[in-house]
Amino acid sequence: MRLRTLPVSIAGVILAMGFAIENDTYNLTAAWLCLAFAVLSQIASNFANEYYDFKGGLDRKGREGPRRGVTEGDISPEAMKYATFGTLAAACVIGCCLIPIGGWWLIVAGMFIAMGVIAYSAGPYPLSHHGLGEVAVLFFFGVIPVNLTYYLMTQQWNSDVVLGSISAGLMGANVLLVNNYRDHDDDKAVNKRTLAVKCGRSFASRLYLVNGCVAIVLMGDKWAEGAVWHLAIPVAYALIHITLYLKITQRQGRELNPFLGMTAMAMLFYCVAFTIVALF
Repeated sequence: MRLRTLPVSIAGVILAMGFAIENDTYNLTAAWLCLAFAVLSQIASNFANEYYDFKGGLDRKGREGPRRGVTEGDISPEAMKYATFGTLAAACVIGCCLIPIGGWWLIVAGMFIAMGVIAYSAGPYPLSHHGLGEVAVLFFFGVIPVNLTYYLMTQQWNSDVVLGSISAGLMGANVLLVNNYRDHDDDKAVNKRTLAVKCGRSFASRLYLVNGCVAIVLMGDKWAEGAVWHLAIPVAYALIHITLYLKITQRQGRELNPFLGMTAMAMLFYCVAFTIVALF
């Protein structure tokens, strides 16, 4: 399930809740359903990644990252396949519960998201194998969940939410950048063309730094609208982000594993803090 990265899907929904609360028009039932859908979709994507990377021979025993159950023989490939599609089916059932709130067009949105869960690791052009993993995270963990959750809570679209969704997506993409920065050598050896492999580890680390800074700038106007003390939140995130960047560039291999969770938790902190501020 890769629990340390799950704050990414949680954070996007919480950020949307903050925007909805700020505008004082919200549906908490929709929010909780969106949260469950987002988390199950991420878990299904993680399961699919484990299964299809094993099938494609892209995971090796003793890899630098966290232990992969299928590759190491802890979980059978068949069990992981059933877990993948079972979890995705559960997400789809919850998604269908949102149709009375948002309309039948959500079926199309849900199908697109479900295809994205699989297309990240499988299909004729797996996104994660061709340097498009970070782009996929930007959309599927930022733009799509934040905007859809906000709409389902408020029945409105909002330009500030669009900027906030891109901000969340960039923060989420940083989690994958840490992963691919760590796995550079392993991925290169099996011809898995991640962005880190295609552009180099230095590029990946610098993009990590840029993503976090741009994420803050995109929501700068929202923070400036409130009380002066609200600015402490983006400042705190910036300090955390820069500190993580400096530490990441000084480490390799398994030493980078904790920074996946730290980067995800920094994103969650930012989004939760925004929602708390919106309440007052």
